[in-house]
Amino acid sequence: MTSPATPLMHRRLPRLALLGLTIAATDAFAQGTAAPPSMDYGNPQAWACRPDRLGACDVDLSTTVLGRDGRSTIERARPDPKAPVDCFYVYPTVSTDTTTFSDLVPDAAERNVMRLQYARFGTKCRLFAPMYRQLTHAAMGRLHAAGNASPDFLGLGYEDVRAAWRHYLAHDNGNRGIVLIGHSQGTSVLTELIRREIDGTPVQSRIVSALLIGGPDGILVPRGRDVGGTFAHMPLCRAATQSGCVVAYSAFRVTAPPAANTGFGRSKDSTLVAACTNPAALGGGEADLEGYFDAAGGTALPLGPTEPWTAGGRPIATPMVRVVGLLKGECKTNAFASYLEVSVRRGPRSPASRDIQGDFVEPLGLHLVDMEVAMGNLVDLVGQQARSYLGSIRRR
Repeated sequence: MTSPATPLMHRRLPRLALLGLTIAATDAFAQGTAAPPSMDYGNPQAWACRPDRLGACDVDLSTTVLGRDGRSTIERARPDPKAPVDCFYVYPTVSTDTTTFSDLVPDAAERNVMRLQYARFGTKCRLFAPMYRQLTHAAMGRLHAAGNASPDFLGLGYEDVRAAWRHYLAHDNGNRGIVLIGHSQGTSVLTELIRREIDGTPVQSRIVSALLIGGPDGILVPRGRDVGGTFAHMPLCRAATQSGCVVAYSAFRVTAPPAANTGFGRSKDSTLVAACTNPAALGGGEADLEGYFDAAGGTALPLGPTEPWTAGGRPIATPMVRVVGLLKGECKTNAFASYLEVSVRRGPRSPASRDIQGDFVEPLGLHLVDMEVAMGNLVDLVGQQARSYLGSIRRR
């Protein structure tokens, strides 16, 4: 296995030279002095992950499971080369490039978010993740400093993802079922892609599900209904056996629920509410969340020094850790938002010595670990939905 963090420089030099031109052209576009260059998604290097080039998804998924009884076990997982459906993923705002739009070279942060949010889905589906010229953290910081708290994610990055989607449908899909997966900026881009290219069109029949997690604008539905609002035809998921539906939530701690200044889970339209579908209990109620976390304590973005996962600081030898019974989740609504309420509970014999990490600035709750807190539930759900989808295909 080639480590995604080890660049093969002798192979990448021509690509880096090309990307240097792309960065220059992209910045010129941002300043209004040039048209944006089009991307060629027929080039495998324009993808972070593909079945024929796992790239950033070629990672070790080994996990230390810390049980309720105080024991720990090792869980192994490998991608399934014969997975019956595909997953198409658009990653969140992680680029550390200083330009307005990111380049197409996966940096350490982009590779890390693939490891934490996406690679594990390879046990259930073939992986497709295009690189795209997203708004960078630096650009969003400049927008915020200028008083613009609502960045537009539907420009150049959206055009890239749409081009990748169209190329995938034309050349890779082969009428297979598709799971759409996004987080944060990625969810905003995918939501618009569904609105313009999928909802109510023939390709909607191929959608196994859409996991639209932590979207700044949320997935909105009329009060008391599961369809309408953001999407005219795609309903919210209410059972694990349901396919062609949407899973959407933003996570907050039970001890720090959304406040008036929340950045997620709210609707500006009084007739619509933000969707919350708990992947551990789509029918409602509280259930255990099967979180998978970086054993080193990090998130998609570095948050500084962390405490050890285990009592006494016993080291964990695997890249990932899962603590059985540590987390519970339930969809809740308060005066400001609808959200996935996450409770942290440690049993008397649990070997875990620490809390989860991932709190962002106050209005954003557990945004940095929206997906990690329920990764096991999401992966299992995709497997169940894929089986339901394939069963429905056979019955047609």
